[in-house]
Amino acid sequence: MANDINTRVAFEGRKLVYRNGWETVTIQAWGPDGLRVRVTPTGGRQTSDWALDIPLETDGEVQITPDEATLRNGKISVRLRDIYTQGGHMEFFRHHGPGLQDKTPILSEVNYVVYAHNPAVRSFKPVGEGLFQAELHFAAKDGERFYGMGQNAADHLNLKGQVIDLYQRHVKAVVPFVVSSEGYGFLWNNPSLGRAEFGVNRTRWVSYGCRQMDYYITAGDSYADILSHYADATGHAPEFPYWASGFWQCKLRYETQEQFLATAREFKRLGLPLSVLVIDFLHWDVLGNWKLDPKFWPDPPAMVKETDAMGVRIMISPWILVNPASENYPYMKEHGLLTGSLDGAKDTVDFGGPAYQYDPTNPQAREFLWSKWKANYVDLGIRTFWLDTCDEAHEIGDYDQVTYHIGPARECHSFFVVAHQKNVFEGLHAAGEHEVVTICRNAWAGSQRYGACPAPHDIMSCFEHLDQYMKAGLNMMMSGIPWWNCDIGGFVTFDPETPLFHELIVRWYQWGVFMPVFRTHGCRKNNEPWNLGGDSYRHVRACLFLRERLRPYVMAQMKLASARGLPPMRPVFFDFPADPRAGVVEDAYLFGPDLLVAPILHYEQRRRDVYLPAGADWTDAWSGQTFAGGQTVTAVAPIERIPVYIRGNRPDLLALFSGLYEE
Repeated sequence: MANDINTRVAFEGRKLVYRNGWETVTIQAWGPDGLRVRVTPTGGRQTSDWALDIPLETDGEVQITPDEATLRNGKISVRLRDIYTQGGHMEFFRHHGPGLQDKTPILSEVNYVVYAHNPAVRSFKPVGEGLFQAELHFAAKDGERFYGMGQNAADHLNLKGQVIDLYQRHVKAVVPFVVSSEGYGFLWNNPSLGRAEFGVNRTRWVSYGCRQMDYYITAGDSYADILSHYADATGHAPEFPYWASGFWQCKLRYETQEQFLATAREFKRLGLPLSVLVIDFLHWDVLGNWKLDPKFWPDPPAMVKETDAMGVRIMISPWILVNPASENYPYMKEHGLLTGSLDGAKDTVDFGGPAYQYDPTNPQAREFLWSKWKANYVDLGIRTFWLDTCDEAHEIGDYDQVTYHIGPARECHSFFVVAHQKNVFEGLHAAGEHEVVTICRNAWAGSQRYGACPAPHDIMSCFEHLDQYMKAGLNMMMSGIPWWNCDIGGFVTFDPETPLFHELIVRWYQWGVFMPVFRTHGCRKNNEPWNLGGDSYRHVRACLFLRERLRPYVMAQMKLASARGLPPMRPVFFDFPADPRAGVVEDAYLFGPDLLVAPILHYEQRRRDVYLPAGADWTDAWSGQTFAGGQTVTAVAPIERIPVYIRGNRPDLLALFSGLYEE
């Protein structure tokens, strides 16, 4: 390949464009300190902007010499060169000042050096239907740490060494945005099936079916800067409503209107705080009849009127599956409002028999479903939805066979969830409801702008999952999804009458106080605070009142989440990047900047070590004792409390933790 890159690169309408005969590389300055890169193979094309549909194209500084082309946008730049093994090799830099040389390399495509050992850094293999299997290889760095990628049960907070399969499921909500300890964030803007590998020898992004590569990279001087830029690029969460900061009561399930109202009345009789009470699935007569079964829910308007008078909001869980016996099935089938499959053999999913699913990527299907939800829920006064399901419901192995209105699932599998969330969000806004928070079984890049609050579903009631999903939740926060919840107590419960479960539910509530959304759920007959068993009630009651006291603090963090994209629940290193010991803490986290929370992760554990990051003093929220940062302390953890430390001198916060058992 000739050395003069001028023959292959040009600056065209704010875009740096490189052509080598088999692909076109387009690079743009994108928002503050960001770049968007698209690589289109011959025969490929852009069909959607996916998560990057907010126009953020801006002017960058371009330099083109015979040896290289560079594009800089604030704190980030890219250098494009022709090297022996690759035409258009890209390397990204983070800038520390105005000078061109005042920069640090942060990410580089692999240089395979030896031509005979060159599997191609960017590769496209046709797989039919105008799609390509695509791979992108970046060089690995020793000591680099990765965070984000949504909610994956990876057992570790740091994703270095992990392989993340790119598909959505009950307990798995992939958001392909990763934040690096090297000072950058990277979005794989591709909702196709695939995988991401954060290996010790290379980082590899793979799509099993796309039309082009599309990614966004941003640099910043802090993790806050990176997540703020990402929120600008993919959308900010809406303003978080005050009612959502309280306690949400849920279980599988309240079967009748009387059971439901009796629960709300008992909360009020006992003087317990309650913000939301949930009607779970199977409230319908036939799956796909989106309305309350009048046999068990005879007077919804009266029910709503009574709960409204109590200051309790109702959330309901209408599914998106349709039984052939549903009154809506004939119309939806006739008008093509359901998902299909490549050969017609996978048109249905199994839910107690064959069922179809509505296609949220089809505008007509969205309009039809929302018309039913509005008439049968919203117009009755039920204005909050639990989107379970909101993701593709086929078996995992069949995902690549499913087709949507916008294309094959192989190409756009993960966009299914965003399309449904957007439909509900926009429908509620059109109906006059602007305080939208939807508990969701899933999420993808951009879900945050539609009021999505993902939560892992069907997890086990065990300390192992408490530990695992605490880490998964922190990575969800680092993925730019600032609202999150984890079913307090876990969902699948085999032994609710044992001392182990009684302690587990207390420890989970104590953790749940410091989640963005404070909500219980579980597959157990009794899941109300007063009937969980053992000596749990007095401890759960104290948790409810602690959360109530903390609501102004919670709301302050949620305001920052919406305005700046800052995660309310975040790893310790987020606020203490200069402390190397903070970077390896995986069993504690910050809730806002001022509360360090150390959940209890083992049965009968009554003390644990807690690292207090350097750069601040820390006050034990329960005893008032102050410790210097930069040390590990052994915290006592009787069943009444988990370790919590307050940053600096905050008498206002310290006062919230006293006298809870006396209230």
